[in-house]
Parts: sequence; C-alpha cells; structure tokens
Amino acid sequence: MYVGHASQIPQAGDYHTTTVGDQPVVMVRQADGGIAVLHNRCAHKGVKIAGREHGNTGKFFRCPYHAWTFKLDGALLGIPLNSGYAQNGFEGTEAAQGMARVGAVQVYRDFVFCRLAAQGESFADFFGESLSTLDNMVERSPEGKLEVAGGVLRYMHRCNWKMLVDNQTDTCHPMVAHESSAGTAVKVWKAAPEGTPKPMAVELFAPFVSPYEFFEGMGIRSWPHGHGHTGTADSIHAAYSPVPGYWDQMKAAYGESRAQKILGEVRHNTIYFPNIMVKGPIQTLRVFKPLAADRTLVESWTFRLVGAPDLLLERTLMYNRLINAPTSVVGHDDLEVYERSQQALLSRGRDWVNIGRLYDPAEAATPTQVVNGTSELQMRNQYRTWARYMAMGPEVKP
Repeated sequence: MYVGHASQIPQAGDYHTTTVGDQPVVMVRQADGGIAVLHNRCAHKGVKIAGREHGNTGKFFRCPYHAWTFKLDGALLGIPLNSGYAQNGFEGTEAAQGMARVGAVQVYRDFVFCRLAAQGESFADFFGESLSTLDNMVERSPEGKLEVAGGVLRYMHRCNWKMLVDNQTDTCHPMVAHESSAGTAVKVWKAAPEGTPKPMAVELFAPFVSPYEFFEGMGIRSWPHGHGHTGTADSIHAAYSPVPGYWDQMKAAYGESRAQKILGEVRHNTIYFPNIMVKGPIQTLRVFKPLAADRTLVESWTFRLVGAPDLLLERTLMYNRLINAPTSVVGHDDLEVYERSQQALLSRGRDWVNIGRLYDPAEAATPTQVVNGTSELQMRNQYRTWARYMAMGPEVKP
C-alpha cells in the first residue's frame, strides 16, 4: 500500500501521517537517512502520537498524554516515574516494545510503500512490470527526481471506493458524462475571436470529449495482481503544447533516443490495485481511501519534475485543480455518476452489473495483455484480484 513520498520528509525527524486501510501510520525520516513506517499509536494507552499531518518531531516522539517517549524507529526511550513498573513483568509486555513498526517497508524511486503484515507477497512480486509507470514518471525529470509540490486536494465521495477505481479505465464515459463540462469549454473556445491564444485549460479539457474511435485506439494493458493502465498507444495527455527548453534538457540528460522513448510513453491512467491511480505524463497521483461502504475520500497529489521548467508544474497544478478538486468541473460529472450508482444499486430489480465489454473467456489465464482501448478487461482484472484476496480470509493468529 502507498504511504507517501520521500520528498515529504527530507530531514531527520520529519514525519508524515496517513492511513493504510483503517490503520493510522506515521512515515518518519531516521537519523541515518532511512525511512520507517510506524503504527501511529502510543504503546501505553493507545493515544495517537503524531497528531498533525506533517512536521518535525526532533530526535524522538513524545506522547501528549503521559509523556512516554519513543525513538524515531519506534523503540521505547523513556517513561516518567519508571520505577512504578519495576518488578511487575513490564519487560515482557507489548508496551515495552514501543511503537509498532509495520510488517515491511519498500522505498521505490522515492515512493514509499508498506505491508502491514509481517509475512506476505513481496513488493517485487506484487507490482512486477507495473512499476514501469513510476519509472517513466520519475525519468521525465532531467535529473531523474520528483518532489511533492502544491499540497494535496481532498474530495469526499458518497459512494463505494470500487466505483472510483472502475472509472479510471472506463473509456466509454468521457464523451458522454463530460459533454456538459469539457464539451462546453471546447464550444466556448471555438467561438473565440480568430487569433485568440489557446488557454492551457482548454488544452487540458478538450481531450475528454474525444470520440469513441480515439479511445478505442488508445489501448488498455493489464498486469497480474489487478494492476493495469489505459493509453498504450495514445492518450488524452499526448498532444499538449511543447514547453520551451524542456526537450533540450531531456536530450542533454538522456540522449536523443532515450529522451524520445521517455516522452513518447503517454500512459493515461495507471491503476495500482487496490486504490492508487497514477498519471505519469501529468505527474499526479490519487489515492482512493475507503471510509465506509458508501464513503470514499480521494487524495490528489501533484509532483514537480526536479530540474524541469516551472511551466510543467503549472500545468500539473492546473490539471489537478480543474479535474480532481472539490471545486473542479470535470470531477463533478464523475461524482454525480458515482452517487447515482450508489443510490440506484439499492434496487433489486436486477442482480448484476455488466462489465463484459470485449470479454474473452481465455483472458483470466493471461493477466498481461494489451487490448482495445474501450475493453472492460482491466475492470475484470481488478475484480478477479479483489475476489482472490477476499477469499483468502483473515490471518489466523494463535
């Protein structure tokens, strides 16, 4: 599961809090430069240790309730009046172990992931070739480095989380659902006086109302474990105006052939099962956080390409604001559809929804493939993975 980005905690003692599933965790930079992910809970009486979203805790964490202190790696450092715990078997209790560390942490190109369980699938086995999306996003920087920039946009949806994940590879809805928003922007632009400079917003809006044929040719790729992406051959991010100076920087950094390959990869939406969506060409990452069966919080993060022209970050921030924000235009089209689905699925007039478009009975045995861009293959890939993990059941503990 995604936790955060290393650029959010550059100095020793810097921390970032979030949740993994329903578990509060804190990502913290260690004195030696490493990164730890701890359960954000005091070992004493369970109080949340780091109460802010981010900050610097200094050389240790201190509980605001009884002043128990913990090292940056979670180890118990000190207890006020510790003589009160002498000769009572305290050393053998969970409390003596300090703040619990998550089961495993993996930092991949500065993206921080964790697994809560001590045992489970390895990071490499779980993500496999899908990590190529993160590789491409990082390599779009002439310095091969990203940093979180522009804060985070949070947006509450009154619907089940799976509806949002489905929508990321649903390419038959944009020209319908977004006609009233992106379509209107295009109509207004077409009515502008001749010679009017094309606004960046129009360039970002217009591809949403491309015809079915465009999305069919775009292509969809699926990978094992529920991962996949739209945009194998084309995408809505493929035809943005060139940014002055950027190509020269990339060519100098990578050579012409390699730079062309990096920038020619224009993947649309990459889904990392279960709840992350990455847009490499526009440098955004969204996390879909289930809060209840009918509540989902979406966090939209934006990244700066270190060493690249500032105009690229401006475009990233504008895209996030226009498409993903609570005040967005396009995002509200999707929100209405999600909430209408949540309401109407209370009906028992039919038992099933249908995700059978371009279904191939042999596809389940071939998790890695590229298909027509309007196929619902990736949705089926997600649900097969979801069903497999749900069937495994809870871990049995002694």
